[in-house]
Amino acid sequence: MHIEGKTICLRAVEPEDIELMYRWENDPTVWPVSGTLVPFSRHTLRRFLDEQQFDLTQTGQQRLIIENEEGRAVGAVDLFGYDPLHARAGIGILIADEEDRRRGYAREAIETLCRYGREVLGLHQLWCNVTESNVASRALFYGCGFEEIGLKRDWLWRPDGWEGEYTLQKLL
Repeated sequence: MHIEGKTICLRAVEPEDIELMYRWENDPTVWPVSGTLVPFSRHTLRRFLDEQQFDLTQTGQQRLIIENEEGRAVGAVDLFGYDPLHARAGIGILIADEEDRRRGYAREAIETLCRYGREVLGLHQLWCNVTESNVASRALFYGCGFEEIGLKRDWLWRPDGWEGEYTLQKLL
């Protein structure tokens, strides 16, 4: 499965992606935004990959790898919390390496996923949660047409104190 954007492609996760995902999922700098507290084993990631063979309607989640114009994997975008009755899902995104950030990959991936969600999946809305301190991510989602619908104060514990989390939503 490939979903084409202008300069990026969203593709299904392949078994060959296990080492890439192992590196991404075990990067402690990503843990504060992913809610991860412990490292992932390759075994756990293989089980996740095995589940990806099933339809979004069966698992409630779907991960797609973001490839740039050269066909290099630069990150991933996730649909989760899929609710077919209410035609909505959550969205999360990662551009893994600093040198690939601020190059438009994330924005195009979100816009491409919004189009796919509306035209193929029949979604009515997408939503995401973004921490107060993640100004770049909030700007990214605002730029893609998401609107703030609430702030959960002191929602997440951090070693240096509590942090709020915004919920943003986009009607497709």
